[in-house]
Amino acid sequence: MLNIKINSETSSLKVVVLGLANSNGPIPKIIDCYDPKSREHIINGTYPTEDSMVNEISFFEKVLKKHGVKVYRPKLLKNYNQIFSRDISFVIDDKLIVSNMIENRSKEISAVKHILSEIPENNIIKLPENCHIEGGDVIVCGKYIFIGTYSGSDYSSYITARTNKKSVEIIKSLFPQKIVKSFELRKSNLSPKDNALHLDCCFQPVGKKYAIIHKGGFLLKDQCDWLINFYGEENIFFANKDEMYNMNCNIFSISEDIVVSEVSFKRLNNWLEERNINVEKIKYSEISKQEGLLRCSTMPLIRK
Repeated sequence: MLNIKINSETSSLKVVVLGLANSNGPIPKIIDCYDPKSREHIINGTYPTEDSMVNEISFFEKVLKKHGVKVYRPKLLKNYNQIFSRDISFVIDDKLIVSNMIENRSKEISAVKHILSEIPENNIIKLPENCHIEGGDVIVCGKYIFIGTYSGSDYSSYITARTNKKSVEIIKSLFPQKIVKSFELRKSNLSPKDNALHLDCCFQPVGKKYAIIHKGGFLLKDQCDWLINFYGEENIFFANKDEMYNMNCNIFSISEDIVVSEVSFKRLNNWLEERNINVEKIKYSEISKQEGLLRCSTMPLIRK
């Protein structure tokens, strides 16, 4: 039986679900892309190969296991993208919330049923169909739950808008003891440098008091300013537009003093190491071509 518990993004990781790149399917048609970065790489002929992505995730798994983390994997769905397990479901305290994902990704939940079956049924919450939410938009920080959303009247026209205001209200009602803060994110179907697909593409807490923030990912300045004031400007790594595009905000914490990061993130990795955070540097740049990185590939179940 899995006694799930997540109350922080950076506390010591014990159990996680890591995505799969095997049998990832053919290169999508442009019309079938559901993020602008994949679309860009298909147009440019640089879409990642399956072998390269399998190798990157395998190395990530080795790093997790090196630090004593129990790693679950989804069951294989042939010719189906299963890399970004973060969005299938997410844990807040001792509750697992099953995401209502976009139709293109709706089968992914079936591949983790063998894992969810180890969680007590009364600890699993299924949201109403009109609640759209994905785990990349949900960041748990002690008494706070931060949620990325988009509430424009043109919500339905953005394939990149993944979490609606209805979901924010439901999360508030499910966790009345928490302070839920929502953040309007910038969306674009065509320009990856002008699109924050999820909150964790423009913000992430690190260590005991630090954060990574890309200001341009937020639609409303006052909401971004609140986050900056919350952490303190001196404790924040401000990612520029190119760094956001390369997914610098999407590294992954194994504990308060250990993170996994892409080897090419030199400015960020140096900044972290200057603050006594041990950086496990791995190559993950091929997977980033699908507008997701290390946090996107993981679904933590237990942190202590």
